[in-house]
Amino acid sequence: MKALVLAGGAGTRLRPITHTSAKQLVPVANKPVLFYGLEAIADTGIREVGLVVGDTQAEIEAAVGDGSAFGLEVTYLRQEAPLGLAHGVLVARDYLGDDDFVMYLGDNFIVGGIDGIVRRFARERPAAQIMLTKVSDPRQFGVAELDERGRVVGLEEKPVRPKSDLALVGVYLFTPAVHEAVAELKPSWRGELEITDAIQWLIEAGLPVESTVISGYWKDTGNVVDMLEVNRLVLESLEPRVSGSVDEASELIGRVVVEPGAVVTRSRVVGPAVIGPGARVEDGYVGPFTSIGADCVIARAEIEYSIVLPRSSIRGVSRIEPSLIGHDVEVTPASASPRAHRLVLGDHSKVQISQ
Repeated sequence: MKALVLAGGAGTRLRPITHTSAKQLVPVANKPVLFYGLEAIADTGIREVGLVVGDTQAEIEAAVGDGSAFGLEVTYLRQEAPLGLAHGVLVARDYLGDDDFVMYLGDNFIVGGIDGIVRRFARERPAAQIMLTKVSDPRQFGVAELDERGRVVGLEEKPVRPKSDLALVGVYLFTPAVHEAVAELKPSWRGELEITDAIQWLIEAGLPVESTVISGYWKDTGNVVDMLEVNRLVLESLEPRVSGSVDEASELIGRVVVEPGAVVTRSRVVGPAVIGPGARVEDGYVGPFTSIGADCVIARAEIEYSIVLPRSSIRGVSRIEPSLIGHDVEVTPASASPRAHRLVLGDHSKVQISQ
């Protein structure tokens, strides 16, 4: 069995961060989301991975390399435009050959891994195996309809009137039968080749499509709220460790990781939190569920429930809460007068200003 990891999306919901960075490389607990998926695949015993990439190929390739760091053999497959999940399968047709494969969306996060469902698929070999979870607003997802025996009888992508509250999780398993289905597809109303349409084709062809409803945690980390929530979840399982320097005037409370080269002086850090390698926290406060990236500076500032990407600095700011701060950002206080806001904002930015 091979794996197909889709990492070619544009990440429009994470703009402006994704104007200059691949959404799959935005870190959770200071590790790119994509890495968690690659580790989950490696844990199943799969070794051959096709990584579908787009305009951010160079950045992803620099981060993942040949895959050996994960115990994998990675082949990069170029997708010229993000034309749908099924289009990713079409791009990978020659690479996949006649092998069964697991398709994993590179910006998805699943607690507990996928080893169990991969073993079940290898044992039973239906044409497709999907994972489902109950969601509060199924209109945002691919939705499955099950019969009274729990078999999949229909699928629909982002329906206006969902027939169930069961959303497709971003992991799919297929036999080579899916290639015939994908070859028959026409673009949907969204202009994409939908994987839900391919699975529906298999159902209508009379081929077995099995599902597993998972109760564990799953998130599509496509927006800031979900990124922060996944960061919180991962930090919950943090094991405290101090590999950097913490002076006697500082206080570490709870599960805190201070990475090598990091320096904490005259500061208070309340975990779970991680201070990345080479970062400095001076006369500051870092609160729960916060990830400070490598070579950042937090000085005379307070921050919690946030993600700060590498090389950014926050100085002299009284309080920052649920925030995602990009690479090489500078956050400083404005002058007291005149009372005005000075902004330099990229396309699609969102700003909240207290009055």
